[in-house]
Amino acid sequence: MVEVINKVTEGRPHIVDLIKNKEVVFVINTVSGAQAKMDSMSIRRSALQYGVPYTTTVSGAKAVVTAIEQLQKKKINIKSIQEYHRDA
Repeated sequence: MVEVINKVTEGRPHIVDLIKNKEVVFVINTVSGAQAKMDSMSIRRSALQYGVPYTTTVSGAKAVVTAIEQLQKKKINIKSIQEYHRDA
């Protein structure tokens, strides 16, 4: 589900409140303008502090969605770089 949330300067509850309350699982924060840049600092800090995935571009969000779709379609195996070299 996608929900539009108040900007930090638009009053509470805003996105930082929802991040702290663990009500947000993914943040797409595109920034335009000086105030938005200031708000983005607190949003980014909260997302990092509470382990919420965060992207600042629509193309980044699309990449995340594509990755999630692929994970749902098939199981992947994660290898270290050393394992790839050993197996080559």
